Amino acid sequence: MEMLHLRYFLAVAEELNFAAAARRLHMAASPLSQRIKDLEHELGQQLFDRDTHHVALTPAGAALLPMAREVLERVNSIPWRLREATGQGRGTVFLGLPSGVHPDLRERVNELAGRVRERFELKRWPGATPDLVTAVREGKLALSLVRLPVADPALELLPVMSERLGAVVPADAFAGRDSVTLAELADLSYVAGPAGEMPGYFEQLDGRLAELGVKKRIRLTGAGYGGVSELISEGLAFSISMLDSRSPMHGYKLANVTVLPFTDFHPRLDTGLLWRHDRAHGGDLDELISAAREVFGEPLEA
Repeated sequence: MEMLHLRYFLAVAEELNFAAAARRLHMAASPLSQRIKDLEHELGQQLFDRDTHHVALTPAGAALLPMAREVLERVNSIPWRLREATGQGRGTVFLGLPSGVHPDLRERVNELAGRVRERFELKRWPGATPDLVTAVREGKLALSLVRLPVADPALELLPVMSERLGAVVPADAFAGRDSVTLAELADLSYVAGPAGEMPGYFEQLDGRLAELGVKKRIRLTGAGYGGVSELISEGLAFSISMLDSRSPMHGYKLANVTVLPFTDFHPRLDTGLLWRHDRAHGGDLDELISAAREVFGEPLEA
């Protein structure tokens, strides 16, 4: 049995969706499915009940899950345990950053870097939340800011910021307005940000908008945030993004685009700080995580 087989199994077991697990692993769903079949053949046990509509763990799969997590956590801890055992001095560690991090959070990252500079050189590493979570779990990142929700039993999470979201609309159609209702957006299509870059929360938000009567959608591929702003500027669509004008996400706005608060809808995007439990409690990052708890201890709002 190869270690990769356990990584494949863990991804499918946590996602219970082969397509989602394949995206997390940066591979296609078909070879992932074959690797799981290979593992099942080697173990002589069926690990998943699966058909075209659902994926569920079998009793054997449920029994394997904690074993796989334990093995992978031990393997992922080898680099930092080795550094600890060899008594290396000041080391370079990486902190993950998703796109659009609020400047107040960046200030706290800078404060943390200053506090621990005698022991650690703290460097930033960009990425989408699913990739950052995986990198923390695998020990490639010491800790990371991530967009919530995130659930992983091997990781600890500290909520650090909650940001109000508003409607990104064509400015000329809402001239003189200081707020908007969902009903007033009924003639526009909702367009989400670029696939692969948007936090998972926006998938939940999409479903909530549908429940509240916003039915029309435009799906963009390969256009980026600039493409979303282009559609809004042309009066074809609206989107949802950070309301605070200091958010870096406002840098994507074109001239005929503005962001207004909702009066009948109150979405918020929450951000947390994530790290591995075993690295914080008597592990190699105990000092760093203790400092992070102090620096980020009081959650921010924007």
